[in-house]
Formats: sequence, structure tokens, C-alpha cells
Amino acid sequence: MNALLSVSDKTGIVELARALHGLGIALLSTGGTAKLLTDNGLPVTEVADMTGFPEMLDGRVKTLHPRVHGGLLARRDVPAHMAALAEHGIDTIDLLVVNLYPFEATVAKPGCTLEDAIENIDIGGPAMVRSAAKNWKDVAVLTDASQYATVVAELQASGSVSEKTKFALSVAAFNRISQYDGAISDYLSCIQPDGSLSAFPAQSNGRFIKLQDLRYGENPHQQAAFYRDLYPAPGSLVTAQQLQGKELSFNNIADADAAWECVKSFDTPACVIVKHANPCGVAIAVDALSAYGKAFATDPTSAFGGIIAFNCTVDEAAAAQISKQFVEVLMAPAFTPQALAIFQAKANVRVLQIALPHPLGQPAGASAWERGRNAVDAKRIGSGLLLQTADNHTLTLADLRVVTKVQPTPAQLQDMLFAWTVAQYVKSNAIVFCLDGQTRGVGAGQMSRLDSARIASIKAEHAGLTLSGTVVASDAFFPFRDGLDVVVDAGATCIIQPGGSMRDDEVVAAADERGVAMVYTGVRHFRH
Repeated sequence: MNALLSVSDKTGIVELARALHGLGIALLSTGGTAKLLTDNGLPVTEVADMTGFPEMLDGRVKTLHPRVHGGLLARRDVPAHMAALAEHGIDTIDLLVVNLYPFEATVAKPGCTLEDAIENIDIGGPAMVRSAAKNWKDVAVLTDASQYATVVAELQASGSVSEKTKFALSVAAFNRISQYDGAISDYLSCIQPDGSLSAFPAQSNGRFIKLQDLRYGENPHQQAAFYRDLYPAPGSLVTAQQLQGKELSFNNIADADAAWECVKSFDTPACVIVKHANPCGVAIAVDALSAYGKAFATDPTSAFGGIIAFNCTVDEAAAAQISKQFVEVLMAPAFTPQALAIFQAKANVRVLQIALPHPLGQPAGASAWERGRNAVDAKRIGSGLLLQTADNHTLTLADLRVVTKVQPTPAQLQDMLFAWTVAQYVKSNAIVFCLDGQTRGVGAGQMSRLDSARIASIKAEHAGLTLSGTVVASDAFFPFRDGLDVVVDAGATCIIQPGGSMRDDEVVAAADERGVAMVYTGVRHFRH
């Protein structure tokens, strides 16, 4: 058997070569890989000696030769192929080990130039990988160091690599080539005439890894699967570790993502309860137990069978209270052993542990475009795709503009920031009543902002909560004063909204007439 080793990332290559040599497999190699193996006392034939043709053009041409590709592509079960090899003195190559020039890592570096990127586009490597992967029944192709141990174990056990493993390696190889070419396409098609990088490439090449098949989609008659980005953002739902419980469903995942994205936006201990993609209860407090109690009190009816997310450790006290209710999914960055012991008695509860993202965290190995992709939202439409930068705008007190005669108090200002954060994750039209770091009523997803306001009031009434003295957040402006009147009639004394209506003056006058404070954010939060 003959093995050709040509790798950019040298991780584990000496150990692999030593194992192959110990099995009597002849080693072929190129450039730096050949030198490394020789320096480690391994007998290696350089590809240039095998082809009789030197490397040229600064290494751009070294393996693009019939002796290489003939050895990879020849079918061993086709006599004419083998006769052609014999006629031209070409040996078969039975195992190929290649990882590609580090294009993704290169373009991820600050200050990467177009010239740097171009010189890190591998040509010979992908060509060899495709040849070997096409001829997978006869050639095992390894494109990642994580595959080395499996192949060595099979060779040591039986003297060959199983057909099952070779096919899996072939699929992985074609996937790697697809990822590589996609990264090149993304980067190059982002380059503008002036040399700057566009936020959106001329061609979008989504690259996703399947995590699992799902029992069904939104409804039982729909098929579904769960995928993650090739380079997932740290602290995202796809990085979660499921500690216990049934398999996640399609709707579980969608709702869990909504809950997690909302809760991780708070800096203080927070709890978010989501039902059908909308927060039905959100609160901040001194600890998980207090936050949960306040969030649950917002809408106990909707919280039944909900998705619960925390941005802090869930301890025994919080777990004991949560376990009294029917919960579909529970998420937190950490759980105490005592808390997990409580949930073990409820085997169907899906418990997920997710590390909170570091403020400066970036996906490891991601290119500049891949890092950007994690800040891009996508929505499928018929035979098309809408892409937009993520709605991750952070509002500060300095951004607020008071437009009424009544000035908000410091406590109201804090509640306004809280309410505004919650409204960002509520389906439009969104109206959110809050007080003391607790949602008191949430109106979501209505065609009329008035209806959302009325629904929020009704929900507060059903939960036995007063709306007197509350702060209200509206995700978009009030087009008429009637929306303001509805929330003030319900008990609101302070309103936070984007502003920007043609009738802003009328709405401000109405607020002054009613004696309430109102501030503008200058930013809206539509969520469809």
C-alpha cells in the first residue's frame, strides 16, 4: 500500500506516518510535510521524485500530475485502468492525507489583503481530495486529524480500511471541499470595487451541519431536522448540552432560541418564560428564584408548558419552585447538583446547559464573513432568502429623549430600559407593561397596536396584577393618540417608544394632557 501525506496543519501527522510505516505502508509526501517526516526519522519519497517533475511556481504546481491523479483515480476492479497504470509505470495511491491551505484562518486575520487571501487558495489539495473521494472504494481520504485514529485502528485490526469507513471519509472530504469553496466564494464576492468588504456577498453560501433529525416539524405531518452554523457563535442555542429529558422537538428548539436570546441580553439575574415564540413573563431580580417568581406571576396560565431560560445559576431553591409546574424546556448557564437532583424526578423535562457568550467572543476558526454571518438573521421566502444584520441594538439612558413636560423618575428610566429590552423579543405589534423589573402584561403579534395593548391589559387582569404606575414599551411608534390613551387608561404613567409618526406632536400633546412621561428611542424593534 502507498500513502500520500500533504498537510498544511501538521497536527498528529508524525504519529500517523509512524503508525503507517509500522504497518508496512510506503510514504509519499510533499514539501514541508516531507521534511518534517524525514526529520523524525521516517523514510519518505518526495512526490517530485515520484513524478520526475520538480515543484514549481513557488509551490503552486507540485501534485497536479498524472502519476498522482492516476494513482488516486484508477479503479482497481477495471482491468483497463490497471493496465494503463502498468503501461506508464504508475503506482496506486491507497491512502491520501490532505488538509488544505488555511484560507479561512487567513482571511479571519485583521488586515488580511486580497493578495494574502489569493495565495492561500489551495489548488492541488482540493484536486487530490476530489480524486480520492470520487474513487472512495479504493482510496481512503483523510481531511482532518480527528479521523486518523479510526483509520489506524482499522488498518491494525484487519490490514485494510472498511468500505463503510471509506465512504464516510469520502462524504466528509466532499463536505470539506464544499466548505472551503464556499468560504472563498463568500470572501471574494464581498469585495467591493473600492476594496472594502460588503456586509452581504454577491452569492450567499450557507454551510450548516446537521445535529439531528427531528420527530416532525411544526406539525406532525411535516418532516424536520436541526442544523447549526459551520462556525456557531459562542453562547448560542446550538452549543447547548442537554443534561436530561426527552428529545427536543422543532417547536421546542424555536421557542428555546427565543427565550435564550432574550434572557442573555440582561446583565443582572433574569428569567424569561416563552410560549409560542413570545415572552409571556420576564423579570430581573437578585437571584434565580426571585426572578422566576416574578416572571411566572406575569401570566401563570401561559407559563404552563412553557420554555424557561435563566442567565444565572439555577440552585436548589429555584429548582424546587420550578418543579411544581409543567415545564417543557429549562435552560441556564449552570445548575447546582441539588437542582439537577430535583429535576431527575421529572425525567421528561428537557434541561439544557448553555455557556453565556463572552462579550468579545468569536467563533473559533471563523473567517471575517463567517463571524459576520453569526450577526445576520435569515428568513426563507418562496424560492428566496432575506438576509439582514441582527437586531442587536443596545439602548442606554443617554439614548433616551424625553418629549413630555413630565420627567421620568430614575426608577422609571430603569424600568423603561427593561421594558424596551423585552419588547425587542416580542412579536409585532408589541406592547409590554412593566414595573420594578417585572413584566405585568404582554400583548404580542396583533395586526393592531390597540389590540396588543388591550390584550396586555386583559392578561394582567387575569393574573391579578395591577397596571397602576407601570411603564409601557411599544416596539414602534403610536400612529394616533388612541394607543396612548388605552395604555394610560390601563394605569401606565410612563411610555417608551421609538417616535417618528407623522402625528408625534398629537401623541406628545395627549401625553401631556394625561400627565404622563414619554421618551423616544429613535429606534424601533419590529419582529416578524
